[in-house]
Amino acid sequence: MTSLVEKSAHADTILDEEKNTVNSYQPDPLNSATGVYVTVHGHFYQPPRENPYLDAIERQSSAAPFHNWNERIHYECYRPNAFARVLNDKGELAGIINNYEYLSFNIGPTLMSWLESHDLEVYQRILDADHKSRERLNGHGNAIAQVYNHMIMPLANERDKYTQIRWGKADFRSRFGRDPEGMWLAETAVDYPTLEALIAEGIRFIVLAPSQAERCRLLPTVEDPNPEWCEVGGGQIDPTRPYRCYLKGNREISVSQGLEEIENQNIDCQEIQNQPYIDIFFYDGPISRDMGFSDVVYNSSHFAGRIGAAIRGDHRPAQLISVATDGETFGHHKGGTEKTLAYAFSEEFQRRGWTLTNFGHYLSLNPPAWEVELKPITAWSCSHGVDRWQDDCGCGGAPGWHLKWRRPLRNALNWLRDRLVEVYEEHGREFFKDPWEARDNYIEVIRDRSNANVHRFLSSHQNHELNASEEVDALRLLEMQRHALLMFTSCGWFFEEISRPEGTQILRYAARALELAGDVAGVQLEKEFLQRLEEAPSNIDYFKTGAGVYRQLVVSSQISLPKVAAHHAIASLFNGYTSAERKQSKTHPQIASQTHSQYKQVYCYSAHELDYQLQRMGTLTLAVGHLKLVSDITWESEDVIFAVLHLGGWDFHCCIQPFTGRRIYTQIKEELFGVLQEVSAARVILTMSKLFGENSYNLQNMFAEERHRIMRLLTQETLTRLDQLYTQAYRENYGVLLAFHQDGQTAPQELQVAAEVALGYRCKTTIKALEQDITEPQLSWNHLLELEAIAAEAKHLRCHLKVPESKQTIEQLITRLLWQLLHQSNGSFHTCIERLEQLIDVAHKLDIGISLDRSQELYLNSLYTQIVPQLQILIHNSEEMSKYRKILKLGQKLQVDVSSWLRY
Repeated sequence: MTSLVEKSAHADTILDEEKNTVNSYQPDPLNSATGVYVTVHGHFYQPPRENPYLDAIERQSSAAPFHNWNERIHYECYRPNAFARVLNDKGELAGIINNYEYLSFNIGPTLMSWLESHDLEVYQRILDADHKSRERLNGHGNAIAQVYNHMIMPLANERDKYTQIRWGKADFRSRFGRDPEGMWLAETAVDYPTLEALIAEGIRFIVLAPSQAERCRLLPTVEDPNPEWCEVGGGQIDPTRPYRCYLKGNREISVSQGLEEIENQNIDCQEIQNQPYIDIFFYDGPISRDMGFSDVVYNSSHFAGRIGAAIRGDHRPAQLISVATDGETFGHHKGGTEKTLAYAFSEEFQRRGWTLTNFGHYLSLNPPAWEVELKPITAWSCSHGVDRWQDDCGCGGAPGWHLKWRRPLRNALNWLRDRLVEVYEEHGREFFKDPWEARDNYIEVIRDRSNANVHRFLSSHQNHELNASEEVDALRLLEMQRHALLMFTSCGWFFEEISRPEGTQILRYAARALELAGDVAGVQLEKEFLQRLEEAPSNIDYFKTGAGVYRQLVVSSQISLPKVAAHHAIASLFNGYTSAERKQSKTHPQIASQTHSQYKQVYCYSAHELDYQLQRMGTLTLAVGHLKLVSDITWESEDVIFAVLHLGGWDFHCCIQPFTGRRIYTQIKEELFGVLQEVSAARVILTMSKLFGENSYNLQNMFAEERHRIMRLLTQETLTRLDQLYTQAYRENYGVLLAFHQDGQTAPQELQVAAEVALGYRCKTTIKALEQDITEPQLSWNHLLELEAIAAEAKHLRCHLKVPESKQTIEQLITRLLWQLLHQSNGSFHTCIERLEQLIDVAHKLDIGISLDRSQELYLNSLYTQIVPQLQILIHNSEEMSKYRKILKLGQKLQVDVSSWLRY
């Protein structure tokens, strides 16, 4: 799609030629500050939700039907903004806009990491958007950086301030291939020490709320070295221009001294203005609030009109209307509003003659002519400075609930941070030339945990060649510091209760940091930490205090290497492959000698199976194995043996113990398999207890994700039997059920449920068969006819089919067939297009809510790159034109606007 500015510039050129004026020169708003500029900034961020021990997000039931909240918000917001729809008046797809190409945006590094691993296509669209915006705006990209894990910077100590900025910059550079010009501060929380750190790290500008400014004035000049200050502390600052903010200590001369004193000290205005500074944009507060809390973003014309109302009519050469809000507003908080943005960007703004820009580009055209002084400590979401993250200030509270837990929680974590600093400095000196430089550069490892990269990192920072044990302790110390930073993520204080998921999450980071400190230094800090958490009262009687939250919700989620081994052992019974088929090892340094070991990845642990044997006897299944577990994060490892007995159904008994030698392991294995021959579960369990001890694990000790998979496998046979019983009941009572519906009567619930289950089971079975036979024309045709019959039956009996997995399969099949049609149809064109059209029709008849988004995106791309160019070439070839007309007709079925090309 032609960029908006290119289209606008082309239109202006035509207009000038038509006027045929003698002097047709018009200033180019991309190269000189002229006219009205608009910047819409989206702050995209999600609190980190990963289990600190697994480095992965576990299933969150509150996000159903999605796996977790990141996934749900991605489906509602992040992906729709990468493929924002522009619709015609019939609701057909007229175009797709990558909103990130026109939005100013920051995306939290922890969220970007999740996007990178879960939807590489969207991740790449975001990177491409920044690249295209740089091409359009003279090298100034839309993306700006963010302090790493959304820490409230005024409440951070100096070292943490710098690490947050350095990690944010390094993460940004590794993704976007350039240094950031600007940086987003968590909650826009700022003080002058934070500005000093930003300036020192080369950040050129930040974005703040208008309420954070105290006073402003024109920059001093030789003619007017001491301009008058204007008080704007009530949010009255003019947000249509950038401002320059000097560090307080260096600014005093320009603020407090007159011309005579300046001359006496031989200091000129140029020297004053060469003092350290950062430029600041203040977003338009009223419009930004309306975006978040009114319906203005549901209509692009209203949105543009609201922005237009902020334009100053004082004939200034240029002005910037900038608005900012949570990026999740567009699609998640306000469903479908990514379409508002897309239409505003592609039509509304340029129709009004506005130039769409970003902060870096505007700053390059219009550097500040005004100076600003900030209030001492402020944030955009708290009217009490930054008390929302440390005190009972009322912000974010709920009726009848107190916030007295905030101050004790902050104090407890500050205490823990300071104790961990002592541990890090004392023991870090044993391994690193400069422990704090190593921490600042640890982001290189966080971004790439490959063995080769970790070795490079350790080699560059070690003060002597580290042995394997020292490497583990060095990585443990760095992970301890990473979790010490994560435990200050702002979300933990933002809401009304310490036991919410956000508060629990930061306590989980604290627990992991405590554990790592104990592993390296042998210090036991948890008891005193809990005493401090006792002073943080919960609103929920069950927990009573923060210590109760820690004991009930945090301790229970802690994971040991033996638990990982037990998880692997139980899961191995259901993995469906033999030892010979298992993947070859990645070869961690700790197991370099085991060149033929096999491994399975268990989250962030590599389970290296050095031996495995499984036997079944009657209803009993016994597996015994020798396992080397290695953490991909800290490289700590454990060599264990396991025995797991499946008694049938939900009953499992698993035992773990350290590996003490091959002879003892062989004896244990022989004894257990010998007892198994007796086919006595009691005897096997008694023998396992004798050999391994009384400590054991069962299905409930597995990580939730795998536990749920095994539960589904164990219930599949029962569910299949029930499906068959419901189907029999449905068939036997079909006539009765039909009679109820024909007479307009409410059918008995039991019969209606039987019909829905039976038809759903039949639908799932048929779609599964269709997926297998999709390349066989006759078989797939038969399956499609069967689905049509199912759809007709469901409609007559008013059954709603609940087949979410089948819905996803049909969507994938439509996309797959469309890709084949557009790229590989060859001689099967007519068969392929007929099958595709029927599949789309059947999917709609089944009324299972399929989404054609992916297929539309594929079709629209081919429309502009393949179909339309071919139409223009083959306009006189009737046979080929007939083929392309069929493809265009298919576009109508996909709800894509192809009307202008169907006229060919």
